[in-house]
Amino acid sequence: MITRRRAGLAATAVATLALTAACGSSANQSAGTATTDNVQPAGQGTSDYGYGSSGGSGSNSYGGQAGGDNGGKAPQAAPSAGTLALHQDSELGPVVTDSKGMTLYRFDKDTPDPSKSNCSGSCATTWPVVPADGASAPAGIDKSKLGSVTRADGTKQLTIGGWPAYRYAKDTKAGDTKGQGVGGTWNALAADGKKAGAEKPGDVSVFNHPQLGSILVDGEGRTLYRFNKDSAWPMKFGCNDACLDTWKPAKPADRSKLNGIAPKLISTVTRPDGTRQLAVDCWPVYWFTGDKQPGDINGQGKMGLWFAVSKEGKKITTTPAG
Repeated sequence: MITRRRAGLAATAVATLALTAACGSSANQSAGTATTDNVQPAGQGTSDYGYGSSGGSGSNSYGGQAGGDNGGKAPQAAPSAGTLALHQDSELGPVVTDSKGMTLYRFDKDTPDPSKSNCSGSCATTWPVVPADGASAPAGIDKSKLGSVTRADGTKQLTIGGWPAYRYAKDTKAGDTKGQGVGGTWNALAADGKKAGAEKPGDVSVFNHPQLGSILVDGEGRTLYRFNKDSAWPMKFGCNDACLDTWKPAKPADRSKLNGIAPKLISTVTRPDGTRQLAVDCWPVYWFTGDKQPGDINGQGKMGLWFAVSKEGKKITTTPAG
């Protein structure tokens, strides 16, 4: 009886050892393959792309240094940016993101003309480079601003306005801008390759559109339109009822919170239902529900009646290409 019990315990021990080997120990690795399961809590050194932060306690690898040793390990290859986008940040205004909404950055120690990256080694682990292949521009970014630079390892990195583009390993979700200002040398990218946040977004601002020129946008970065069936004097509202499901009256603006437009052009009008609406040069203005990000101009020329507004308060009748 005792001998049988001992045999049972021995079999259990062997089974336990086999189970342990099957859950990630080297005994379960195929010949010639070295794999390690490195599980981290959500949001701790991880991102939507799977690359994590570098450097342990006391490391200054997040400080924006160039070069450096990363222990001989090459940075994990970053995915393509896909179709870029513009995200309206409440502090920085429109910033460039990849197709998943992850903010793209530029490094002051790089150069735009000629384009050159000075971020490698551990720097490129903290700031993964954005591959040039597969990147394309949305409506709000001039296609001619996109380019590439060949890095020392032969890979091609996306450039915007000549500046090499990077993601930040500590950004873990769409819209994060944790890399802004790191080391005093890293900044989110604006649509033209300049530093985002040169001016804080206003209630009404000017956006330099690659096809329409200087157009007015609201505090959310949405293109503002005027309607030919409205009139400035005498005041008339041609967009009512079902029209308002698609074209939303813009909110009134504070004249002390304007960027690039003369305060005298900004006023407020009262609609027939009593709501107050922003007016530019006395014309009521709207935003279009078909526009999804800063720089979108999907409402331009709709039905030959809707037009974006210039910084002088005039309608822009240019028909966008495509």
